[in-house]
Amino acid sequence: MSAPLEDVIVVVEDDPDDRHLLARAFRKLGANVPLRFACDGDEAVALLSEVVSPIGRRMRPVVILLDLKLPRRSGLEVLAWIKEHPSLRRIPVVVLTSSREHADLNKAYDLGANSFLVKPSQPQALHGLIEQVNSYWINCNELSPIAL
Repeated sequence: MSAPLEDVIVVVEDDPDDRHLLARAFRKLGANVPLRFACDGDEAVALLSEVVSPIGRRMRPVVILLDLKLPRRSGLEVLAWIKEHPSLRRIPVVVLTSSREHADLNKAYDLGANSFLVKPSQPQALHGLIEQVNSYWINCNELSPIAL
């Protein structure tokens, strides 16, 4: 019998300051779902490949927070990769980016993003945004068992 899967929030963010602020915001909220970080697009694909492979699968992402401007593989490329995999495509993907480009917004939704949020410049505003993300995507949203 295999061990139960651990619910996690996957955060794909290359900026160490933003990773720190996001972790701090979730910690202040008392979020009971651990964060797993990927620092670039290739690392995100490697991390999420653990979910795709039935061998050694230990985590179940409840939501993926995805920056767009990433080294190696862009957030849009990661999003396209996620949506190509039946075991990942129903996991909610929330784009969390500093981009206000309409082309990025449209492309993210075309590729299947569930939400597009622009990072606020003030840490307190980011905390408020993460509070809303946590409230909706973690506490209210129902996961599709097919995606797991």
